[in-house]
Amino acid sequence: MKGPRDIVLLSAMAFVGLLLACAAGADLFSPYSPDFRAETLLLAPPSTLHLLGTDEQGRDILSLLIHSSRVAVIVGFGATLLSMAVGVPLGLLAGWRRGLTDSVVMGVSEVVFAFPGILLAILLVFITRKPSILNIVAALSATGWAGWARLVRGQVLQEREKEYVDMAILAGAGTTRILAVHILPNIASVILVQASFSAAVAILSESSLSFLGLGPQDMPSWGSTLSDGAALFISSPYVATFSGLAIFLSVLSFNVVGDRLRDRFAGESVPRS
Repeated sequence: MKGPRDIVLLSAMAFVGLLLACAAGADLFSPYSPDFRAETLLLAPPSTLHLLGTDEQGRDILSLLIHSSRVAVIVGFGATLLSMAVGVPLGLLAGWRRGLTDSVVMGVSEVVFAFPGILLAILLVFITRKPSILNIVAALSATGWAGWARLVRGQVLQEREKEYVDMAILAGAGTTRILAVHILPNIASVILVQASFSAAVAILSESSLSFLGLGPQDMPSWGSTLSDGAALFISSPYVATFSGLAIFLSVLSFNVVGDRLRDRFAGESVPRS
């Protein structure tokens, strides 16, 4: 019999799977097109025709949420992967070489950390003057890489003192081989855990930008739907409630998965050589 923690983990993983499925097959799963408008059913409550009701334009809320999952997945995974692509190599080099390289990488990351991430992302979106989904991914990655660099650097500083690294050096392995073949696999669990948390942060940040009107203009998003619904919450709470719930469950699910992965890998201390 599974315990409560197992049930919570399975539920979180199921929701993440559902999110990915909705993003990949939005046209297949949504009952209506996001452009469909029921002109006679504005701000309608949930019914058999519209399971979650309609918004002020007569659009089906469930269909909007399903199509909006594409933005959440693209930004969540896109910003995480791009941040990793920049931060992980920099962290590996900073932790291994130390000295000037370490000082430069950590110095730049300190500058990035000096600014609130969401405010810097807003600034970058304003500079580009076109709040597209690619610009949002780039803006979030411009601040997200610093956390990755610091995390990986700290892990490398610990790993480089271990015996398997000394053996690799004695065997004549070069820096690239030591970092890519020996150290990186041993910190992969930490990277995987952080990736789950980073995806949650990216989804929440994108929703915040969209709520402020700085999200993608050519695609529906949870943040923009929440913004529209907040203004009409008294007369029709369904739009804001369901879009807010989608954001909450997505962020919570990624955080739960990351938390459980961290617990799972916590006891692993034997390096792979």
